[in-house]
Amino acid sequence: MTQELLMQVAQNAVYTILLVAAPALGIALLIGLSVSIFQATTQIQEQTLAFIPKIVGVFVIILAVGPWMLQTMLDFAMGILGNLHRFVG
Repeated sequence: MTQELLMQVAQNAVYTILLVAAPALGIALLIGLSVSIFQATTQIQEQTLAFIPKIVGVFVIILAVGPWMLQTMLDFAMGILGNLHRFVG
């Protein structure tokens, strides 16, 4: 296995991780920002208020884009396993 091939596999792995995690992280960020603005305007300083909306939002996003996330991860895994002969020996 050459250094270039290893770097390409690592780059594809990082790209796949970012691509799969982006929808859930994005919605959690938006919900957290919305709750923070709501807390600042109403002066409610409850620390646990942001958890339930984030959990529900991430759950809904995973239900909505879960098949795409799974297919993306399977494509990456099949690409790795399909090229296993290039990595060994």
